[in-house]
Amino acid sequence: MSQKKKMKRRPGTQSELHQSQGEDMDVEEDQCPTQTQTASQMRPNLEKPSMAQVDQKVNELVQYLLVKDQKKLPIKRADILRNVIKEYKGVSSEIVKGAGQVLEKVFGLHLKEIDQKNHVYIIVNMLERLEGDNMRVDDNTAKMGLLMVILSLIFMKGSATNESVIWETLRKLRVDTRERHEVFGDVKKLVTEEFVRQKYLEYNRIPHTEPVEFEFQWGARATKETTKMQVLNFVAKIQKKDPKSWTVQYSQATEGASASGAPLRH
Repeated sequence: MSQKKKMKRRPGTQSELHQSQGEDMDVEEDQCPTQTQTASQMRPNLEKPSMAQVDQKVNELVQYLLVKDQKKLPIKRADILRNVIKEYKGVSSEIVKGAGQVLEKVFGLHLKEIDQKNHVYIIVNMLERLEGDNMRVDDNTAKMGLLMVILSLIFMKGSATNESVIWETLRKLRVDTRERHEVFGDVKKLVTEEFVRQKYLEYNRIPHTEPVEFEFQWGARATKETTKMQVLNFVAKIQKKDPKSWTVQYSQATEGASASGAPLRH
């Protein structure tokens, strides 16, 4: 009696199998798929990636670019495709664009293509150097970018901003305070303790609130090491607008620069 060849499967759940990118499932070539297998299981690479899968790749690419930027070497698109995007080449432009937006809005960095023929990129710092030494851009670009986002949000909203607004804005920028971030670690601790201890932010309880609510304001160090005009210019770069588009904020920034004797740069 002839014996049928058995299918050899890897241990683990179906979701774990899908997460093994680029690996074989070690199935005999002459073995036909069972009737219970769906078309998407038989042809995983033909299906358009879900939004969650694209977002995951965006996050992976951001981490990859930040690591590469530390060496200050040009980044080749071919390396991005091979090392990060892999089987998602069909949506590679969407992933690269998404990563560029995160770099700008969260880290204050611009992904610039310097060679359109060979598709080579560099990362350009959008932040103006602050006067202090403790948070120099060269030493801690990631934290500096996050701090500038928060200072900008406080300034654009007024002199104080409810912490819930800060957390929600960061969540939209893929920095969720409920999860440990690969770059920032415990984001909430970084913002409410480290930035506060360094006097970049003030974190105060709002009176007569139940349940208790807190708000953020600029700290003493922030007012000494940066200006409202610098922050407004940062927002303008991200939004690709003229700083004068925000009439109230521009007036405040101009008055602040005049009072301190700092030159107006925009």
